[in-house]
Formats: sequence, structure tokens, C-alpha cells
Amino acid sequence: LTAAVDAARKNKLSDICYSLQETAFAMLCEVAERALAYTEKNELLIAGGVCVNKRLQEMLRKMCDERKCSFFTPESEFLGDNGAMIAWLGILMFRSGIKHRIEETVVKQRYRTDEVEVTWIK
Repeated sequence: LTAAVDAARKNKLSDICYSLQETAFAMLCEVAERALAYTEKNELLIAGGVCVNKRLQEMLRKMCDERKCSFFTPESEFLGDNGAMIAWLGILMFRSGIKHRIEETVVKQRYRTDEVEVTWIK
């Protein structure tokens, strides 16, 4: 009986984890689709650590197929979280005159990508 209870708990936990993953990935797909629509682009390139996940790639590829949009992702070995991407963004912002003192920066939990005023790219 104990083994059956343990198995049921394990199954419930895996169901919860799967549901959380699916919800998070659906949210990422929605944001990506909005970005494509807003920018009127027809290509999506993903990168970063979470993009190694085959399920996320599958969901984004399906969204792109439905939008008649091209989908690209580098090989998994190149999809690690990359501090260089963040550093390059900092360089672009700095060169364009955007400067922040670290003491004045804040984290916005519900920050949306469509709220970012991109002034460092012309």
C-alpha cells in the first residue's frame, strides 16, 4: 500500500510539473507571437538556456508554422545562457547614451517586452 501511495504522489507531482512547464511555454509562445505581429516580422530566432528544451522548440515551431513564419534555433551546444548577450545589449545602450547607476536600477516583476522603449537601435 505504501508503494502505491508513493507512486500516486510521484504521478501527481509529475502532472503538476508538466502543467507548469506547459503553461510557462504557452506564455512564451504567446509573447513571441505578439512580438512577431507587432513588429510585422516573419522569422523567429530563439536562443538561451531554456531554448534547449525540445518541447518549447516544438511549441514555437508549431506557432510559426501556423503563422507561415520561419523558425530558427542554433544547435543545442550554442544555446546556453549567455552573459555575452546581456553585455552586448549593455554596450549598445551605453553607446546610445543610456546610462544607469546600478544603485538606481530596479526589477519589475511584470515587465513586458512590449513596454520596452528601444532607443539604442536606429
